[in-house]
Amino acid sequence: MFARSMAPLGGLFLVLLVVAMASSTVPFSSAALPRFEQPIKSDGSLSLLAVGDWGRNGTFNQSRVAFQMGRIGDDLDVDFVVSLGDNFYEDGLTGVDDKFFEESFTSIYTAKSLQKQWYAILGNHDYRGDVLAQLDPALREIDSRWLCMRSFIVDTEVAQLFFVDTTPFVKKYWKTPNKHHYDWREVAPREKYVSNLLKELDSALSESTATWKIVLGHHTMRSVSDHGDTEELVERLLPILEANGVDLYVNGHDHCLEHISSNDSPIQFITSGGGSKAWRGVFDPTVDKLQFFYDGQGFISLQLTKSQAKIVFYDVFGTVVHQWSAAKNFNFFM
Repeated sequence: MFARSMAPLGGLFLVLLVVAMASSTVPFSSAALPRFEQPIKSDGSLSLLAVGDWGRNGTFNQSRVAFQMGRIGDDLDVDFVVSLGDNFYEDGLTGVDDKFFEESFTSIYTAKSLQKQWYAILGNHDYRGDVLAQLDPALREIDSRWLCMRSFIVDTEVAQLFFVDTTPFVKKYWKTPNKHHYDWREVAPREKYVSNLLKELDSALSESTATWKIVLGHHTMRSVSDHGDTEELVERLLPILEANGVDLYVNGHDHCLEHISSNDSPIQFITSGGGSKAWRGVFDPTVDKLQFFYDGQGFISLQLTKSQAKIVFYDVFGTVVHQWSAAKNFNFFM
């Protein structure tokens, strides 16, 4: 079923075992999404890097982006790193023994500043391989930084980060997969999975008292690049974000850097999908306000306190190409 050799799999208990193994975990909430406790710095700040669409064995400038992530990570003393999906191209992993995991992750992100916890979600290319392998705690035995789950929450004193498994939302992967195989184990049937996830997310967001509410998924909500807006997310996920006062939606999928402001709410749509192959050469305006678009490789940093948020966009050379700041209880400003 998968392109390279299959490894033995254990089923649903593997996902639950990840939670049990992680030292930062706390018990499930009433909304059933796994939760992780992430400490912040002694000065009350939190900093992180976010990158998507990267795993290509160092090619297509993946290694160059990784080098600059290490440099900026050192400057900011980042607390953790977020992977926004499409972790391994073109078709995910074939099993827990797939050497591509080490070749595209462990051997690439070698900087000292990146030897922190990585919180990863799945992208559509990951679903084309052995999904359960990426979720398997056996990978943490190979590289202890790696933590990948479908949907989960990271709790900090200044923000809550809600990671959402967006690939199952997209109907075309189910109806017209073309030559691709998608690994829907533990997901099918689609509607039940998506409906339950939306209920769990809505419950968790409504219960949240966090200063900053940040939702992260692989697929775009708003985009002017190749993939454009993801219709299923706009219809089903966006209303939940708007109703619950979410500040940021951060995604990959389009291989570029973007910042788009909602016309209807304070939500900022942030794309950081420039981890390797980029330069699609596509621009198609969206309905909301475009603040910034860079059709190339790069990544973002996010710095948070209880009163301030700052996002910085970096290109493949580590040059700042855009930044945005916000203050709680004040108007958003550029």
